Amino acid sequence: MGLTRVLQGRHGPVELVLVRHGESVGNLADTEARDAEAERLDLSARDADVELSPNGEEQARTLGRWVAGLPEDGRPDLVVSSPYRRAADTARTALGDLDAEMLLDERLRERDLGVFDGLTGKGIRASYPEEAERRSHVGKFYYQPPSGESWADVVLRVRSLLADLREGYDGARVWLFTHQAVIMSFRYALEGLDEAELLEIDRTMRIPNTSVTRYRRRDDRLDLVDFADDSHLSTSPAEKTEEPDHGGEARDA
Repeated sequence: MGLTRVLQGRHGPVELVLVRHGESVGNLADTEARDAEAERLDLSARDADVELSPNGEEQARTLGRWVAGLPEDGRPDLVVSSPYRRAADTARTALGDLDAEMLLDERLRERDLGVFDGLTGKGIRASYPEEAERRSHVGKFYYQPPSGESWADVVLRVRSLLADLREGYDGARVWLFTHQAVIMSFRYALEGLDEAELLEIDRTMRIPNTSVTRYRRRDDRLDLVDFADDSHLSTSPAEKTEEPDHGGEARDA
């Protein structure tokens, strides 16, 4: 039995829902920087303090109205969020009125880009050409920016959280508010994907803001039911938004 199967087991949450945070001012700054072919984002806040944009706030309110309309057995028993402001504010705005326990857990935080934080792909290549070359050789999954984390490092965090949820929340419906790279890391850990399979999904699929990725328990495993579903925004005044592929280091700002 592989490690992923051990973490799945016959106990733990009956449903696991992963929600990406609403559009942030960092997402807007990133788009503006890429459009201007700039090397750095025009953003002074540290990553943990980046706020939701007005559109992101409306996305979170729309998500909340959608959840309020779900049957009782479709709503969360436990809400766990990244402590980063854009994720925690999304969770509080969407689910703050529900009778569900809400916790912050740093294992759901965004991937740390280290010295690359705030740089576009163009900026990385200009300021750290030797690192850009090393990343190309090592590959996106295992490459670790100076003072930062690789995707593999994020997977370790995810496995740790899954083990805790399995032991402490048997039969619960758990909703996690987090970031794009973390959601992809859950897919890697829960589905037993290999490096190539994960990177192909990352290359071909997008995870829109406030989109829902849902797993439901069947026997001894959690099965993927929905991936990156933002259909709840279809009738909302909020604009649908998603993280583009940056070509360099993806930033889920």
